[in-house]
Amino acid sequence: MSRSPIEPALNEPAVKAMAAPRWATLVATFFGAGRLRPGPGTWASLAAMLLWWLLASHLAAGLHLLVILLLIALTVAIGIPAATLEARGCGKKDPSHVVIDEVAGQLVTLIACPIVWRALLAGFILFRVFDIVKPPPVRSLERLPEGTGIVVDDLGAGVYALLVLQLLLHFGVIR
Repeated sequence: MSRSPIEPALNEPAVKAMAAPRWATLVATFFGAGRLRPGPGTWASLAAMLLWWLLASHLAAGLHLLVILLLIALTVAIGIPAATLEARGCGKKDPSHVVIDEVAGQLVTLIACPIVWRALLAGFILFRVFDIVKPPPVRSLERLPEGTGIVVDDLGAGVYALLVLQLLLHFGVIR
């Protein structure tokens, strides 16, 4: 007896992934940056850093901290459900095209960063290094469920990069 093409085999899961809603794909890929190759996370981090530089350059310095904290909160609040839906839709735990986590982590790195190219570049490089290396306990955060694990580990990498960047700025290594 043959089975129909839509019936799962006995050893296959019966659940088929449904495509993520368009809004979730747009957010999760940071409006397509996650589709760029090579290194979609690097492209998303670069885009986040450049967009922050552009925005902050047009804000009064006294508003920088408030605005970046609001952007981080918004990115996390929308990014976690978007990453969850996109990961479910493609059937992968942490798909490489989901890069909203890099955007959130990069913004964390840039908290209280002067809007000068050397500091921004250093923040970009530091975040990419900590995001790739994922020192303890950052790697363990990946085990959190779905979009939370996708996003929160990059927030952890962003905190490491933020601390190192602020030390470099404080001790005048970066001016």
